[in-house]
Amino acid sequence: QVQLTESGGGSVQPGESLRLSCVISSGNRNSVMCMTWFRQAPGEEREGVALIDNYGGTVYAASVKGRFTISREDAKNTLYLQMNSLKPEDTAMYYCAAGPRCVLQPSAFGYWGQGTQVTVST
Repeated sequence: QVQLTESGGGSVQPGESLRLSCVISSGNRNSVMCMTWFRQAPGEEREGVALIDNYGGTVYAASVKGRFTISREDAKNTLYLQMNSLKPEDTAMYYCAAGPRCVLQPSAFGYWGQGTQVTVST
């Protein structure tokens, strides 16, 4: 099965940057696998942040477009999320997920990491 491990979270001030990483332990993926980032604040539903497909196409939530960049390094089975100009509303637990369906909604994915916490505050 697929195992995912996120890292790179932390506590920063508004305007600062972080880069999240997600290592997928299994290289067994099909040709249509998507890699995604979601986030969830306490008491709120999980929200899609960004998606990258096998063609290199990307989708971003409107709230992060222009500030975040999703990328993948397939040789290392690693997914990245570069987060610039962070805002307090970006505070959440960030999760990566990978799967064959290329839809930025939680129900499309069965394998999740444990998350990495991002806190943005003054």
